[in-house]
Amino acid sequence: MSETRSDGELLRAVAEDADRRAFEELYRRYAPWLTARMRSRCADAGIVDDVVQETFLAVWRGTARYREDAASAAGGARGDAAGWLWRIASRRLIDALRGAGARGRLRQTLARLRHRDEVSAEERVLAGVEHGDLAGALVRLSPELRAVLQATVVDGLTTREAAVLLGIPPGTVKTRAMRARKQLREALA
Repeated sequence: MSETRSDGELLRAVAEDADRRAFEELYRRYAPWLTARMRSRCADAGIVDDVVQETFLAVWRGTARYREDAASAAGGARGDAAGWLWRIASRRLIDALRGAGARGRLRQTLARLRHRDEVSAEERVLAGVEHGDLAGALVRLSPELRAVLQATVVDGLTTREAAVLLGIPPGTVKTRAMRARKQLREALA
């Protein structure tokens, strides 16, 4: 009977012992989730697959370092491995989209995403927030303002990273974020 190891135990085993089984277990635990989440950001399955692979290669090679103790000190009993992997992957996605020809692919992808009928998981979460009138205020924001809030608040991207992801200048990201906050304040006042 095998015992299920925590994320921290798996990551330590990978980092300290190059434990292949721990790495495989971590991959099985998070790769499908990370792939699904990346696909909500990028419709190009090839780029998504590359980003997920590069993310886990960074973990295996030790170029990405997980700091469980730093996360614990921030208020949790354990570090958040999923959040850590998401940050690595989102930065790798931005790097991939900066590559040759990426701007054209990004514009096409964003255009397809803007016009699809299916609402992303993040938009459903934002719309489903049940604190006062926040859900209604978020729904009333334009898609452009919601996209900036999603990238900067939900995904934790910097202004520059959000600008690359959304295909708009950093100044526009700042302006839209400021407008979104102002509209939310007014709606909730």
